[in-house]
Amino acid sequence: MNADNSHVDGAQGSKSAQFAARRHFLRTASLSAAALVTGGLTSPARLIAADPSEVTIKLGDDTADFLAGKDLVGRYQFGKTWSKPFLFPLNAPGNVAITRAWPIDKGVDGESADHPHQKSAWFTHGDVIPEGLDLKDKIKGVKGVDFWSEAPGHGKIVCTEVGKPKADKNHAALATKNEWRTADGVKIMDEDRTVQLYDLGDARLFVFDIDLHASAMPITFGDTKEGSFGVRVKDVIREDKVGKGKLETSEGKVGEKNLWGSQAGWCDYSGPIGDKVVGVAVFDDPTNSAKACWHSRGYGLMAANPFGRGGSGFPAMKGKTDLVKLAKGDHLKLRYGILLHSGDAKEGKVAEHYEKFAKLGK
Repeated sequence: MNADNSHVDGAQGSKSAQFAARRHFLRTASLSAAALVTGGLTSPARLIAADPSEVTIKLGDDTADFLAGKDLVGRYQFGKTWSKPFLFPLNAPGNVAITRAWPIDKGVDGESADHPHQKSAWFTHGDVIPEGLDLKDKIKGVKGVDFWSEAPGHGKIVCTEVGKPKADKNHAALATKNEWRTADGVKIMDEDRTVQLYDLGDARLFVFDIDLHASAMPITFGDTKEGSFGVRVKDVIREDKVGKGKLETSEGKVGEKNLWGSQAGWCDYSGPIGDKVVGVAVFDDPTNSAKACWHSRGYGLMAANPFGRGGSGFPAMKGKTDLVKLAKGDHLKLRYGILLHSGDAKEGKVAEHYEKFAKLGK
């Protein structure tokens, strides 16, 4: 399967058209802020105007801070000491930290200490098979290289280049290059990744443009549930008995039992943190050639997985065996979003923001 046919090729029109689309998106975005207090929790049921802030990127040696005005929305961590790049901290409107701090920050009392590879917000996959390469390190149950877990023998996504930040009013972007390497350092794939932030006034939107390039050898993405574009929320808004959160999709499915392994344009996790109700949604771009199933759990994980098939156990993929494959030299372009909002999915206008995200840059 040659998967180089996604939306990114459609973004090769004139720069002026892209800027016009972006201005239209930002101009028509809902501009609101929380205004109603009920039972001690702030809810955006009554909306007041809130202008988008200027977005900037402050680049460090191993990090990039994405700022909306003076607010830190997210810190992109790309240092080589980590197994993969990720966003932490990640803050909802009102400077509310919405993702689990552990294991990056181990000083938060009462946080769960499971799944150390689930670091706030990230992109990777649990079984990337480099065709023709004799692997020295193998993890049980994985045919290729495991980039999802951090068990002995796992692969690493290493950031090798960071571009100059670009900012334009309430939007900023950072282009990076990554190498996907085996446990013993052999490069099997290249990746161009651009991370963008939009301040929408009532919400903040990260956009990840991902270009996977089978530059070194043919690549097969293995059939596993362990992937791929993921977020791990704070324990207080988990859906299970530990938290008071709600997990739902664009298809109206609520709760892990109903939505796990299904397909939908977006999935949202929301709940009360302190005196505010906030949420985070992951967007699967409608033109992604590899459509995602939701590997989302009541314990706090929410992940869009475009590679799992029948072996993953996803109900939407029952009986499917058509693995995503790249011939040497091929590209796979994917696009995802992370929306940080107030309230639950309805109050945070997640569906409306998704529609605008889908048109952004087209």
